Amino acid sequence: MANVSGGTAMKNIKYVVYKEDKYFVSQCLNVDVSSFGESIDEAISSLKEAVSLYFENESDNSAYQVIGETLLGEDVIHA
Repeated sequence: MANVSGGTAMKNIKYVVYKEDKYFVSQCLNVDVSSFGESIDEAISSLKEAVSLYFENESDNSAYQVIGETLLGEDVIHA
């Protein structure tokens, strides 16, 4: 969903956050951007800033993928 507010396009982003060692990693599902922080809130805030900066440099937004319903799964495989 893209909205326009004050001349700035608003984009709905979906992301996952997971713990890796002592940091929380946040990864955007709409574009290939990720970030991290010492807390979940910091990781999410850093991701929002990184995605905003990504779109400042993106002229046609073709990399943005609209993500509908999401499901996060976990399973065990033989590897």
